[in-house]
Amino acid sequence: MNSVQIRSAERALSVGTWLIVGGAMLFSILTVTPLMERHSPKGWEWTAPILPLVVDAAVVIVVRLDAVLAALGGHGGRWPIALRWMTGAMTLALNVADSALKKDLVGAAVHAVAPLLLIVTAETGLAYRRAITTAQAAREAQLKAERAEREQAATERREAHDRRQREEREHAAQLAREQREHEALIAREQTAREDAARREERERAEARERAEREAREHRERQREQQQAERERLEREAAQRRELEARDREARERREREREQQQAERERQALLSAGPAVEKQGEERARATVRAAFGAGLSIRQAAELCGWSTGWVTARYQEHRDSAGLVLEGASS
Repeated sequence: MNSVQIRSAERALSVGTWLIVGGAMLFSILTVTPLMERHSPKGWEWTAPILPLVVDAAVVIVVRLDAVLAALGGHGGRWPIALRWMTGAMTLALNVADSALKKDLVGAAVHAVAPLLLIVTAETGLAYRRAITTAQAAREAQLKAERAEREQAATERREAHDRRQREEREHAAQLAREQREHEALIAREQTAREDAARREERERAEARERAEREAREHRERQREQQQAERERLEREAAQRRELEARDREARERREREREQQQAERERQALLSAGPAVEKQGEERARATVRAAFGAGLSIRQAAELCGWSTGWVTARYQEHRDSAGLVLEGASS
């Protein structure tokens, strides 16, 4: 049988088992409930269906868990067997009790059919499931062994094929290695010749570069010496120019000092001459006014010193003020 047929048989067994369990439970509830109503205390007749429901629920648990354990190939031990037979015996006793109390043997036999069928079905279903599980395990083991044999054969064929390919590759690799070694030997000889040629060319290039570098260094040293000589001459010329400039500044400073001293003596002479007895010449009068302006004398004092009118002295003072303002503006700009 294949897996589809096995699953179909299991489904038929499961459906048949649950149909028998459902019918037996319904028949048991309908049979036991009137008996429990007659034997319940007054006012508690509504509890009559509870006992058959509890017993039937135990039957459902036993059937379901036995099916699961059988499918898994397990065994629950003694307690599941005890529960299965106890629930079966209780269902049988409750179903035949009413007829037995009435001494109705035919009724007892009729009411015993459903419980007995339920008990036998549960045991038979369990045996069937265990047999199916054992057969499936044996078939899976056989299939696994066959698959292992096929895999072993395939592995051996693959190893033989790989071994042949490896030998072919090793032979081809050996030939290729010998060819490479021969080519490498030729290449090394060619490389050695090229290296020797390159080395000679490099040595000639290095000699040329060394000669060019020495010539360039010689030219650079000469250029540096010439540059140093020019810088020395420029420094000496700059020193001479600086000395000459300092001498010229010193002479100019001494000349300015002599001129200032001369102008100061002239101004002192003009200022110390006192009021003019007669009107001075215009050139001398201008000099006198200039000295008075520089000394900060008033216009009247300057007019007395030069003998000219205050208006003329005022005009000269204004000229000196304008000249002083222009000088200050030029200095500030």
